[in-house]
Amino acid sequence: MTEEKKHQGKHRNDIYSNDLTTTEAEAKPLLNAATVILLRDTDAGQVEVLMLQKNKSITFGGMWVFPGGKIDEADYPVDKDIEIAAKNAAIRETEEESGLKVSGDDFVLFAHWTPPASAPKRFATWFFAAAAQSDDAVTIDGGEILNHRWINPQEALDHHAAGEIDLAPPTWITLYQLSLFNTSAALLQRFQDSPIKVYKTNVGKNAAGERIVMWHGDAGYENSNAEEAGKRHRLIMAPGGFRFEHTAEEYS
Repeated sequence: MTEEKKHQGKHRNDIYSNDLTTTEAEAKPLLNAATVILLRDTDAGQVEVLMLQKNKSITFGGMWVFPGGKIDEADYPVDKDIEIAAKNAAIRETEEESGLKVSGDDFVLFAHWTPPASAPKRFATWFFAAAAQSDDAVTIDGGEILNHRWINPQEALDHHAAGEIDLAPPTWITLYQLSLFNTSAALLQRFQDSPIKVYKTNVGKNAAGERIVMWHGDAGYENSNAEEAGKRHRLIMAPGGFRFEHTAEEYS
């Protein structure tokens, strides 16, 4: 199947299965994962985030992502604390993928993502944020990671809208959240002061045939009914571009 045929009627970054009927009871087991959003400010005082481009031959291939990956057994402490394991995995993966050494002491947990029941691989992912702790150069291996870039979040969203980069929906939503603040200090303070956002994803389709991912608070979330009237907390993955509606959830 060609890429054009595969994504016909879908946005090219719609990573979710066409199957809208799989139940949680039928879903594949969740795999724990973690990622860290590393932030810094430019000399002009504008926030930037580190993004990495994955090799096209692996999961989420070709997409721009934040450092992170699957939690390994060795990441767990003796008491099996999952949050500590997630921090350890994010630290390890960041060094493996970018060459940067980071400390989990400064990590702020701000979100947790779970994919829909129909996903062929279901990564339940802890999202941390932290200020970059040094000016060390990013080094990538050219294998799993092909490119890297420090980029302003709104600039990344603009490149995505222009079709110049690929972003999975959780990455897009995170960049949107980051884009609402000018500095890394303001962002981290906001994350520290706010409840952790939990995204347990359901997928539906509206009357126009557009595929939609919905989260808690959306009127159509419980039944995956995108046409249900009411408040919105959803990403519309139209072929021409992503549109975020969040009348049920505060982001500013």
